[in-house]
Amino acid sequence: MQNINIDIHQNSITSISGPSGQGKSSFLTVLNRLWENIEGAKVKGQVKINFGNGFEDIYRKEYSLPMLRQKVGMVFQTPNPLPMSIYKNIAFPLKLIGEKNKQTVTQKVKTALERAFLWEEVKHRMSDDARLLSGGQQQRLCIARALILNPCVLLLDEPTSSLDETSLEVIEQLLLELKNNCTIIMVSHYMDQIRRIADRKFILSDKQLMLKSF
Repeated sequence: MQNINIDIHQNSITSISGPSGQGKSSFLTVLNRLWENIEGAKVKGQVKINFGNGFEDIYRKEYSLPMLRQKVGMVFQTPNPLPMSIYKNIAFPLKLIGEKNKQTVTQKVKTALERAFLWEEVKHRMSDDARLLSGGQQQRLCIARALILNPCVLLLDEPTSSLDETSLEVIEQLLLELKNNCTIIMVSHYMDQIRRIADRKFILSDKQLMLKSF
């Protein structure tokens, strides 16, 4: 990718599509600096995000990477529940930031699962291994885990690619609800899905990211 210069609208769903191998997933990782874990990868330029107090350059040397990851959540194409209970999966980000109040953790876990439309399905089995959930439930669990820290930006890499029609509809409805509270940037190959839920559509092709009309 080169010469990328775009504005992402707040509280909207922005979709990115295009041929395979163009760097769509890599572009998402630029927004939370996850690419820095890849040996030999480099980025030039600035990324500025408004988290409520004006635009901040997330690449300035003194910017806190743990704080950035709290504010910019990410959900991957393949659900990745941790090898632990449903409850511990959702609570894990709170553990990482040092939250020790059990009542606070329990309430936030419940709220995150409710926001992901999953609470009613799992509330009686919170101690079960999260890997026993269905594919659609696992994806919503991963979304709930990303939501528990109330991110300002949510990055989604093909979040419905392996789901059945019912699960797809549930997650699309979830994303439409979530954009009231956060900005969503979603990689998707599905044009019908993009037309249903995206506010703006970009195509990444030949190393260029271009805004396209529906």
